[in-house]
Amino acid sequence: MDALYKKVEDALDTIRPYLEADGGNVEVVEITDGAILKLELIGACKTCNMSQMTMKAGIEETIRRAVPEIKEIISVN
Repeated sequence: MDALYKKVEDALDTIRPYLEADGGNVEVVEITDGAILKLELIGACKTCNMSQMTMKAGIEETIRRAVPEIKEIISVN
């Protein structure tokens, strides 16, 4: 497993319990060569009206702190 991917997964694992408690989750779609992370909200998170706030305030913030090598985070929902 690629080291950058592992760091992203480890960061996501810290917030997954909160997403799962609401019936959702997040998965890595791709990490490009330019360190652009593509994520997809799944389950209940995909259709929740708070999903954009969850992505910006929760998920992106967590990844930016834990994995500063990531240049950009894109939600592919």
